Amino acid sequence: MNLERIQNTDLLDKVITANEAALFFENGMVVGSSGFTRAGDSKAVLKALADRGKEAQLKITLITGASLGHDIDGILADTDMLAKRMPFQSDAILRKHINAGEVMFIDQHLGEIAELINNHHLPEIDIAVVEVAMIKADGSVVPTTSIGNSATFIQKAKKIILEVNLTIPTNIEGIHDIFYTGDYPHRAIIPITQANSLIGTTSIPVDVSKVIGIVYTNVADSPASIAEPDTKTIAIANFLLDFLRNEVKHGRLTTSLLPLQAGIGKVANAILEGFVNSEFNNLTMYSEVLQDSTFDLIDAGNLTFASASSITVSEKCYQRIFQNFDNYKNKILLRPQNISNAAEVIRRLGIIAINTAIECDIYGNVNSTHVYGTKMMNGIGGSGDFARNSYLCIFVTQAASKGDNISHIVPMVSHVDHSEHDVDIIVTDYGLADLRGLAPRERAVRIIQNCSHPDYRPYLLDYFQRACLQGGHTPHLLNEALSWQARLIETGSMKIKTED
Repeated sequence: MNLERIQNTDLLDKVITANEAALFFENGMVVGSSGFTRAGDSKAVLKALADRGKEAQLKITLITGASLGHDIDGILADTDMLAKRMPFQSDAILRKHINAGEVMFIDQHLGEIAELINNHHLPEIDIAVVEVAMIKADGSVVPTTSIGNSATFIQKAKKIILEVNLTIPTNIEGIHDIFYTGDYPHRAIIPITQANSLIGTTSIPVDVSKVIGIVYTNVADSPASIAEPDTKTIAIANFLLDFLRNEVKHGRLTTSLLPLQAGIGKVANAILEGFVNSEFNNLTMYSEVLQDSTFDLIDAGNLTFASASSITVSEKCYQRIFQNFDNYKNKILLRPQNISNAAEVIRRLGIIAINTAIECDIYGNVNSTHVYGTKMMNGIGGSGDFARNSYLCIFVTQAASKGDNISHIVPMVSHVDHSEHDVDIIVTDYGLADLRGLAPRERAVRIIQNCSHPDYRPYLLDYFQRACLQGGHTPHLLNEALSWQARLIETGSMKIKTED
């Protein structure tokens, strides 16, 4: 037995294999699992459960923090084990099952999951499966590379299975900040006044009587796929940096800006990388995920502190972090996602939120989840939590893609995740549209002129001008509003063919 990892001796006889743990699950159960953007997820128990599902007739509802690693979502979907999944995923196989209607997917704001569980708006959690680095003498647990909803799952689940991951050093203890707000009508204020505010405990309290099994694992997180910045992402980053310089020039910001939040993916990562060689310094971050660019900024001396809910990085960066962990330990914090994504804190700190759009329309509405308006991509994630409550709500996307056959600026988005009322800035590789203080007709002109691809700009202007002739506060031609997406489905391109 590893007494360093399991310091509560009353729990030593709870050590079992992953296959033994899988036998605790029954058909129809609601399972809460740790894991947030491929970090700190179950690497043994859910895999063993999927193996069991190949023989047994089992269906579960699976709730996590965000996406899982090691293809487990796809494996569970392919074994027909997922009746319902929430709140976020990024697995191509699971996505196929969701869009076929075979798995019911609930696309929920990440900051709200713990609230829904606490308020009994969701079914009770039957079993929580949580990855930890160690179990302390008092029974509390130290999470690994994410917290997500783990604190809520442990608090509310009927039974708990712990996965002790031996690849995570025990000196990770100290980077977690666990805080419970309590229940209505006696919820506590979240007293975070800056990114590095410490308000809670470094481990998650556990009712040890609920622990039914402890499984050792020795598997690292799935590495994030980090694409190198390209011409488009560099252009987007430069437009955004120039905008922020102008904000500093006009006294609305300083060179330290306000705390940054950035979504996951190559565009967001490239934008943050753009700060490395900039004049912006003493930056802070209050976000969901710490990516490679976060640690590059720390190493460059530009970023002094970063708070999030998970560490999701490439394999190379992962090794760099844990081989030099003491260099980063006092510069990062991980929090439960209902704290990292809390509207109260986002509004108080004045977050500059930078997230990615699938498409934007000429009035500033944003679709960040559905292709063609019907097919789920990944989910809204935390972008809604930050967009609605931020100091600056910024959405980025390329102007056109797939050989310029798809315009990401369209007359009307085919699905609305973020309405025009919340969106302040839209940036593409062709320019930036500052929408603050503009009425819908003014927004349309600015978005079309500044952000659209030149091949589509005349057609967007033509659509807008003809719509204006019919009148309305937000002019549209309803018989044409979604014709661009329809044309893409029919012909493989949004381009309008004109007769010579």
